Amino acid sequence: MSKQPLIAQLKVAGAAVFAAVLLAPAAGAQSPQKTLPDAPSEQLIAVLGQAPAMQEQPQTATPQTTAPAAKAPSGSELTIAQAEQMAIQHNPNISIARLLALVQAQVTRQVRSMEMPTAEGALTAVDAHDGSRITAGALSNPSIYNRAAGGLVVSQLITDFGRTHHLVLSAQSNAKAQLESERATELDITLTVDQAFYQALTAQAVLKVAQQTVSQRQATVDQVGALTKAKIRSDLDLSFANVQISQAKLLLLDAQNNVQSAMAVLNNVLGSDQDEQYTLVDETGGAPPPAPDDPEAMVKAAFTARPDLASLNDKYIAARQYSTAERDLWMPTLSAMGAVGGTPVRADQILSSWYGTAGAIISIPVFNGFLYNAEEKEAKLRAQAAQEDVRNLRDVIARDVRTAVLNAQTAYQRIAVTQQLLDQANFALDLASARYKIGLSGIVDITQAQLNQTEAEIAHTNAQYSYQTALAVVRYEIGQ
Repeated sequence: MSKQPLIAQLKVAGAAVFAAVLLAPAAGAQSPQKTLPDAPSEQLIAVLGQAPAMQEQPQTATPQTTAPAAKAPSGSELTIAQAEQMAIQHNPNISIARLLALVQAQVTRQVRSMEMPTAEGALTAVDAHDGSRITAGALSNPSIYNRAAGGLVVSQLITDFGRTHHLVLSAQSNAKAQLESERATELDITLTVDQAFYQALTAQAVLKVAQQTVSQRQATVDQVGALTKAKIRSDLDLSFANVQISQAKLLLLDAQNNVQSAMAVLNNVLGSDQDEQYTLVDETGGAPPPAPDDPEAMVKAAFTARPDLASLNDKYIAARQYSTAERDLWMPTLSAMGAVGGTPVRADQILSSWYGTAGAIISIPVFNGFLYNAEEKEAKLRAQAAQEDVRNLRDVIARDVRTAVLNAQTAYQRIAVTQQLLDQANFALDLASARYKIGLSGIVDITQAQLNQTEAEIAHTNAQYSYQTALAVVRYEIGQ
């Protein structure tokens, strides 16, 4: 046997031992996981509460304090329920909806006043020319007497054969529609809060991944630099490692910007113009609830629970009632009127010092240039348009509910798939790191494994909070 293969094997073994000796000091300074660019997958999963934390690397920060250290937010903790309540109390859109509901209630009172009696007081003083009469501008020629008097005139609508009654019903339906619109606005704001809250949690979780990625890739740069100085690795390996740390820093900058942007969006929906910094409490720990699986039952529930559909339906009822009121314009109007008063200063022709009278007035429309016909036709067409609005919204709700359920089911499946992807990426990174230690693979293998692991980590994070957002959309679509 030739001694050459034995010598070659000894050289390879000597190089491996030399590399292990170089790596040993760095390993003594920190845990074994930090010597190589292993993924922070276990830590992030523990933060999100979706899986138990692994025994390596104890967490030094609470799961909620994921904002960048430079900002050092000191605000109070904020749960999603508290955020929803704050938005309902302070968001201006909610205030606008409530004020409009109060406005419509006053409109109802205005219309109902037509059924109530009216009373007017009058004071009159006249200095007339003797023997004169009003002879122009009127069909009658009443006499004018010197007088000073005061009195009270009372009038009461007896019946207009349903017109005023239908106007009151229409106003009441509009008021009810506005109340439903207020509730619909609250649901809109609640959904927006949920979306902004989960977006902020996602941004903060990605920021944590970016921070850990920078830290661990820096460890890789240090290790490769040591190997380069020892002439075990080439400068090309060090260059690849520096490229990776630069990419990680860019990821960190983007993550920091996304955190601040997400917090600004959250402050906006909470009704605040201040740059408040909250410690968001992640309450999605444990296994996520299963995705809904019966969209047709949810469609039926949405038809009965959606406040915007109820509002449109009330507006259609109001339009139909107003159309009936416009039809009743052709009906007669019967009113009673009475007047009573005193005339302390009067001409000789006025014998009594007080007066009193009562009577009834019947008004029968005959012709008014087809005005009533046009108003009735307009009201009927508007009622038909309102009915079509209701039908259109029902179609939209059915579509949106089915779409929301499908999106939730897909988002739920993505959690398991991204978890598998993350597990495989972690395994591949561990294997590439081990092979790189003993010189069986190059820097390209480990950098590609690091990139895959980071992408898988971010994808898993997005999948978790995307599913929570999808569930919020489902709750909104069915009117909860």
